[in-house]
Amino acid sequence: MTVSAQQQATWVRNFNPFVGDNRFPTVNGVYEPLMIYNTIKGELVPWLATGYEWGDGNRKLTFKLRDDVQWSDGQPFTARDVVFTFNLFKEHTGLQGPGGQAMTGETAYIESVTAPDDTTVEFTFAQAFTPGLYDIANQNIVPEHIWKDVADPLKFTNENPVGTGPFTEVAVFQNQVYEVHRNPNYWQPGKPAVQGLRFPAYPGNDQANLATINGENDWAGNFIPDIEQTFVAKDPEHFGYWFPSTGATVMLYLNTTRAPFDNVDVRKAISMALNRDQIVEVAMYGYTHPADATGLSDAYPNYKSERVVQAGSELVTRNIERANQLLDAAGLTRGAGGIRQLPDGTPLRYDLNVVSGWTDWVSACQIMAQNLREVGIEATVRTYDFSAWFERVQKGDFDMSIGWSSGGATPFNYYRSQMSQRSFRPVGEAAGENWHRYVSQRADELLNQFAATSDLAEQQQIAEQLQQTFVDELPAVPLFPGPMWYEYNTRRFEGFPNEENPYAVGSPFGMGTPEQLILMTTVKPK
Repeated sequence: MTVSAQQQATWVRNFNPFVGDNRFPTVNGVYEPLMIYNTIKGELVPWLATGYEWGDGNRKLTFKLRDDVQWSDGQPFTARDVVFTFNLFKEHTGLQGPGGQAMTGETAYIESVTAPDDTTVEFTFAQAFTPGLYDIANQNIVPEHIWKDVADPLKFTNENPVGTGPFTEVAVFQNQVYEVHRNPNYWQPGKPAVQGLRFPAYPGNDQANLATINGENDWAGNFIPDIEQTFVAKDPEHFGYWFPSTGATVMLYLNTTRAPFDNVDVRKAISMALNRDQIVEVAMYGYTHPADATGLSDAYPNYKSERVVQAGSELVTRNIERANQLLDAAGLTRGAGGIRQLPDGTPLRYDLNVVSGWTDWVSACQIMAQNLREVGIEATVRTYDFSAWFERVQKGDFDMSIGWSSGGATPFNYYRSQMSQRSFRPVGEAAGENWHRYVSQRADELLNQFAATSDLAEQQQIAEQLQQTFVDELPAVPLFPGPMWYEYNTRRFEGFPNEENPYAVGSPFGMGTPEQLILMTTVKPK
């Protein structure tokens, strides 16, 4: 099955699930989590674990594991592998993955992980932290018998991975194409039905879309302009797509460690200067809608506060006059050519970073640059190959950048990613989220309250206060809920999810989402 999930001019062989720039489907394909949160159905699906149970006042979480799972090399999967994976975060700083939130840093909430027997894992919490269920359930598990001998897991490229996932065998790897074939010892009998996944290297949307439109790709996750005419109309019987707007919100990130972006009124002025309607209609072809000021996507109807949405509406409504007033009040006077300047005379000229070839985002950045020029800020759209762009945002080496945000079963993960000490890393250290480096003491207090209760009504009340805090402090600028890009071609394979059969989100986003495992084990050749 030919897949377009990542875009790179050439492939670099790396199947390490603990780094950001690995090859699809390292995370949630080669490796697997204990359970999968299905965002469409709003439920946790058992996977390597058959279930979980809270105890001791929400301070102990016990998972029961399947007893019929083998690693792809034939070794048995046991609870010791789970314990090893989580403790790896303690022993090596900088590893990426949701388990890091649980195990590392001043805000770690897991005291210990133990394996009473081969199919039981017990997590003992330092304090009640109910959202931790999703961090722990989503962490991909690696084999102890392989990784115990890896000296530096951060630098390990893991060229021949051993996993429990449906696709583990790297059969071909060249600069322009690679193939990952199915796991000979997969624990679901008869699955996957597909022999292997094939990944041609596409440097950008244009090349990927041409291949998809020509029927070369079977499964893709790309932005395609005017998709009904350019794609579906080519073969209505076999070509389909589904873009639920449940993806995390796409943001304009301003580096809050640098002036003047450390000033909340400057961030609000920039937000007011943007023409979101134009961004959505022109850059995004109307596939989504402008974000509201809470930043929450459409995945949280049970949590979003209409009161806060209305209270923050001024911030996401284009108002050049008001934006200029805020910038004037911040002491950013206009200099030569109408460009504003800092008090020391430094002009407000910045690069606005984006991935080359991501044509929707590039177009959005071009519109934003035009908008910002009207309020005296000169932004130059700067494109980078994905790896270079990703390294810059992760290490905080930027002034302005477009980027995605975090999602999850509740708003907790989104707000933790935007304004919490829990997601903060110093500039220069790779951060999986909170690329703009912002910490709100008020948000952390609310996140702690949210985490201490499992009562839905109480969590909804706290979530409303988190939304208000985000509107008050605006740590980053919400643009639009990210559509879950996903196209399929049923000429050779069948069983893809769609609007009529929404069993899971179909998007094969670059770093991998847990739900793609459900698709990988459902689709079959015709």
